[in-house]
Amino acid sequence: MDLDAFRELLTPRGQKALDEAVELGGGDPVKATTRLRKTYDGALTSAALTQAGLRERAVAKFGDDARLMYFTPHGLEQSTRAEVAAHRARRLSAMTRGPVRVVDVCCGIGGDALALALAGHRVDALELDPLTAAVARANAEALGVGDRVRVRVGDAAEAPVEEYEALFADPARRTARGRTFDPQSYSPPWPVVMDLVGRARWSCLKVAPGIPYEYIPEAAEAEWVSYKGEVKEAALWTPGREGRRATLLPGGQTLTPTGVQAEVGELGRYVYEPDGAAIRAHLVGEVAEMVGGRLPDPMIAYITGDEPVDTPWAARYEVDEALPFSLKRLRAALRAREIGNVTIKKRGSAVDIERLRRDLRLSGDKSGVIILTRIMNQPFVLICLGLPPA
Repeated sequence: MDLDAFRELLTPRGQKALDEAVELGGGDPVKATTRLRKTYDGALTSAALTQAGLRERAVAKFGDDARLMYFTPHGLEQSTRAEVAAHRARRLSAMTRGPVRVVDVCCGIGGDALALALAGHRVDALELDPLTAAVARANAEALGVGDRVRVRVGDAAEAPVEEYEALFADPARRTARGRTFDPQSYSPPWPVVMDLVGRARWSCLKVAPGIPYEYIPEAAEAEWVSYKGEVKEAALWTPGREGRRATLLPGGQTLTPTGVQAEVGELGRYVYEPDGAAIRAHLVGEVAEMVGGRLPDPMIAYITGDEPVDTPWAARYEVDEALPFSLKRLRAALRAREIGNVTIKKRGSAVDIERLRRDLRLSGDKSGVIILTRIMNQPFVLICLGLPPA
């Protein structure tokens, strides 16, 4: 889809083509194309069908709003989940004590700009790609915040951040070779991003959850956000407060450092797997304190305890047996328990999970969980009965 085709999609005729493409969604793509080509030219037909497919995929991130919005494939992939964007917008409002003027550089399709506007902020958004900028502009109009979001084509490096109360930055993390995990390969590059942050009064910088810790500025608070148990992204806030923070969504629970250090001790009846956001934020000790637990290995982020404690910060498993790792012994132990359906988890283990699953040759009608880990630097497998916690 090019810019001209997208602009035509916004016309009354284009909207009619899009409505028809949505109605044909989920069917045979060849038949859908043939049907639309009877009325519309090839460019509009392709744009309408592409947009209908992207809207369907976007529901997972944007809910019902996705059916009103517009997307590009890359823009949808990099866009922020609506719940996460709304959380950040609320945090910014709390930090700035109310609505402010925000410059959103690298705005993409506008997911964060929309959340900021819905929280009451006024947003000037910059996007280098003209098509993506047009999509962001259309999304602001579609969701009724066109009066609070101004989108223009521009280079993030030239953003006059001093003219605004706050900066939001979401540098692209994809190169011609695919996704990049190196901040120096972000677009704009890391030095440019740090210059923008350094000139801002308040800033929120969206980064990959696996960002190397050495890239986190001392003055920033690093927040890792987990949505329904999966770490989605991280954000660097300046000026920082707590240094590190983990947040669970949709519940909104937040964990910050208390200085507690987890003790190391023998394996107990239960094993707790901390949420990934807590692990990335180096808050395993705080989770261990919540459950009255300890670490069976000082270098592995599993917690063990003797009592069942419910917490949103960790999944709990009851250990039926702990064995030094041996394929033969593990296979025999699972067969003796008639376990034919197994969830395999690992941390601190070099075992290939899919190969192990094949080598186990399981049979039986019961379910279980096995955890591959290390205990005092020795490879162990923990057999836990039942399904993993929801």
